[in-house]
Parts: sequence; structure tokens; C-alpha cells
Amino acid sequence: MAIVSVRNLVKRYGELTALDHFDLTVEQGEIFGLLGPNGCGKTTAINCMLSLLAYDKGSIELFGEPMAPNRYDLKRRIGIVPQQVAVFDELTVAENIDAFCSLYISNRAERRRLVNEAIAFVGLEDFRGFRPRKLSGGLLRRLNIACGIAHRPELIFFDEPTVAVDPQSRNAILQNILRLVDAGATVVYTSHYMEEVEQICSRVMIMDRGRAVAEGTVSELKGMIDVGEKITLEVEEVPARTLEALRYLPCVLSASHRGRELHVACRHGGNGLTEVLEVLAADGIVPVRVFSEPPTLNDVFLAITGSDLRDGDGSGADTGTSARVGDPSVRSGR
Repeated sequence: MAIVSVRNLVKRYGELTALDHFDLTVEQGEIFGLLGPNGCGKTTAINCMLSLLAYDKGSIELFGEPMAPNRYDLKRRIGIVPQQVAVFDELTVAENIDAFCSLYISNRAERRRLVNEAIAFVGLEDFRGFRPRKLSGGLLRRLNIACGIAHRPELIFFDEPTVAVDPQSRNAILQNILRLVDAGATVVYTSHYMEEVEQICSRVMIMDRGRAVAEGTVSELKGMIDVGEKITLEVEEVPARTLEALRYLPCVLSASHRGRELHVACRHGGNGLTEVLEVLAADGIVPVRVFSEPPTLNDVFLAITGSDLRDGDGSGADTGTSARVGDPSVRSGR
């Protein structure tokens, strides 16, 4: 069953096209990753799906039903964890979670149980009486998640939930997302951290300039490019003739020398590392260290778009959405 179905979506801000005939399908039980540079249109797409933004063209269905601003029956089945922490500074951890849960659950006894479960789920038992200003960045992000998932939504949108958190908190957040899916939720996860997307997502879409440029599993995306192996060798010097010899190898796509590092990109298949070491040995070059790795999603993005995954130029900018995302009222969909 398609939980999310977006067809031919167009969103413009004046002359800027933030979403350019954008299509998206998310199946039940998936963690679907939206990967792209800042400003590529990820947050705009989410806000359109939630009917927080009007769009110029296209259709959006959630749970097989047309989504609209007044479809509160659908919105009760959705959880939102926005990019900016959206909580009330004057309320404690428990009070914040209860306030957001009350948007969906009116029964106080039921809500109390759900709040306690959400606090335990994100590991905030020792902080339930704390106000947000007393929490670290990682704990604030956990509170942000608890506020978005306390009412047990079936579909959860995570918009870059690990921005500016320490590695320990990041790992805890990712593990919690996996647990949510194990419990039956469907997740749309946006990020420009490729490592996270590779770690948890069942399928990935790479966005650029408001449109999808590639989609598939991580393995399928990596298979779309020529690079099969990236080799880094620590060497003292590499004569120009050696560099040219490496570039003439049939298995080599590119070779460059910067400082004490020799970087060689090889094609799929073959014995790239063996052939590279043979060329170096023929010229009496013995690497101090050798490191080989498969291509990353950043390599895929670079090959497809010609730009680095993390940089982005704002061409598909999420103009006009950041204030809305940071507002606690975003969770209610009102």
C-alpha cells in the first residue's frame, strides 16, 4: 500500500521554482530517505504534503486519500519532527509532550500513558521535570522527537533530526527511528548526511533543484555510476610519468595526487587495487598506507549532478518555510 503518493508537484516562490514536477511514492513500513543539499526542496516537499504550504500544481494522497488543509482525520495519523526544535520554553519536558499529544488525544488518562511511553522511548526519564533551556542539544532533539511521536502516528516525517548533535545522540536518534518502524510506522527521512541515509533507509531519492534526479536502494544508486572502488594511498612523491601510467590503466577512471595522498577511482569489477600497486612498484614507489572503499552516495550525487552533496547553491531553496518549521504550531497542521 502506498502511504504517500505525490504526482507532478510544482511549487513556486515568484520566479523561483522550489519543486519542479516532483513525484514521490512511499510504501507502508519503509524508511524512505530524501537526500540532497540544503535548498534542494526537501522541506518544501514535506510542508506541501502536510498541507502547510499551498502548491501550484499536482496531487498529494496520504493513506490513499487526497490530502487537504482540513483533512484532520489524516493529520491525526501523522507525526512531524521538524528541522528546527519546536517546543515551548516555559513548559517542562513532560508538559511539552503532553501539550503536543493533546492535539490528537483528548482522554487525559490515555494521554498520560502515551506521554510516559514517549519519555521512556527517547530516554528522557531523568529529565521529565526539566525545561528545554536546561537540556543539551542532543536531549532537545530527543524531546523534539517525543513531541512528534507521542500520539503513535502511522506516518512520521523526520526533517533533518540530527542537525548539530553529538555522535552518541545521533546514534540514539537513528536507533529510535528503526524501533518506530519495527513497531509498524512508516518514515520519510530527510537529510544531507549521506551516512545516516545509508545506515537506516530502505530506499533513497536524491533531490536537486526541486526534482528527483535518482531513486532506488543504496546499492542500486551506487550501481548507476562508473566508480566501483575508491583507492587512497599515502605516498611521498608521485612522478608525472607514474600518474600518467595510472590514468592509462583500463580499470582507472581518474587519478590525482594531492599532498601526500594519491587518489585513484576505479571502475566496477576487475582488480583495480592490484593493478595500481603494480604500476607504483614498477617505479619503486611503496605506499606507507593503502585504503580502499566502495563509492558513497556523495559520489553518486557528484556524478549525476556535477555538484557536491553538502554544498548546494539554493537553486531549489526552501524559501519562506523556515519560520513555519520552527513554530510549535507546525505539529498540529493548523
